[in-house]
Amino acid sequence: MHSRAILFRAYGLLTLTSLIWAGNSVAGKIAAGHIDPILLTTLRWSIAALVITALSIKHLKADWPVIKRHWPLLFGYGASGFALFNILLYSALTQTAAVNVMIEQAGIPLIIFLGNFLLFRIKATPAQLTGFVMTFAGVLITASHGDIHHLLHLKLNIGDVMMLGAILVYGGYTISLKWKPMIHWQSLLAIPCIGGALTCVPFIIWRAFTHPFDTPDATGWGVVAYAALFVALLASATYIAGIELIGPNRAGLFINLLPIFGVFLAVLILREPLHGFHLVALALVCGGIVLSEWSRFRPAKAT
Repeated sequence: MHSRAILFRAYGLLTLTSLIWAGNSVAGKIAAGHIDPILLTTLRWSIAALVITALSIKHLKADWPVIKRHWPLLFGYGASGFALFNILLYSALTQTAAVNVMIEQAGIPLIIFLGNFLLFRIKATPAQLTGFVMTFAGVLITASHGDIHHLLHLKLNIGDVMMLGAILVYGGYTISLKWKPMIHWQSLLAIPCIGGALTCVPFIIWRAFTHPFDTPDATGWGVVAYAALFVALLASATYIAGIELIGPNRAGLFINLLPIFGVFLAVLILREPLHGFHLVALALVCGGIVLSEWSRFRPAKAT
C-alpha cells in the first residue's frame, strides 16, 4: 500500500506533466507560421540533450558501465517516446483535425492497459477501467464541444493513421519503462534525449530537401525554448518519476488531463472562450482519476 505522501507526490508529478504537455499544445498553435514542426522537434531534443548532458556529467560517468550494457534500450526510449511520437503527432496535425488527434491520443491509457496485460499479465482493475471510461468521456465532450453528434461527422484520413502509430509508440514507450536500468534519473533522461536528437537527423534532412523552411523568428525560438526546457526535460522527468511511483496503468489516466488543461490554457493565453461543457469534461476526467485511485488513497478499515 502506497503511503499518502507518495501518492500525493505521484499525483503532483503527473498533473504537472499533463499541464506542461498541454502548454505544448498551446505553444504549437503559437508556433504555426513561425517555425517548421520537424525543425521544432529536432531543435527541441538537440537543445534538451545538450543541457541535460552538461548537467549530468558526474552521473553519466558513475553510471557508464550500466549505460554501456543497456544503451540500445536507452536510445530506443529516445527514438520512440521522444522523437518518433512527436514527429508522428506533429505530422498528424497537418493532415487531420485537432479534434481527431485529441480523441485518438486519449486512447494511450487503453494501449497501456492492453500492453501490460499481454506482456506482464497485469490486469486493470474495475475501478481503473471505469475511470478510463469517465476520462475518455470527458475528452469526447471536450473534442465535440459538448455535442456528441459532431463526432458522427468526423472524417478519417492518413493523419489518423499517423496518430494511431503515435499512440502505439507512446503506449509502448510507457510500458517499456518497466525494463529501465537502475541509474540516476539524470542519466536516464540524458541518454534518451541524445537518442531522440539523433533520430531526428534523417527526418530534418528529408524535410530540408522536400519542404524547405525558413529560419525561426523570435516567436519560433521562444517556442523552441519552452519545448526544450519544459516539455522535453521537465515533463519527461516528471512523467518517468510518476510512473516509478504508481506504475504505468495508473499513471496513464493522467494523460487525459491534456485536452482539459489545454482548454483552460487556451482561455488564459489565447483568450479563447470557456463554455459550460468544458467544466463538465473537467469534472468527468478528474472524477475518473479519483475513482481509479480512491481504493488506494482510502485508509484501510480496522479489523
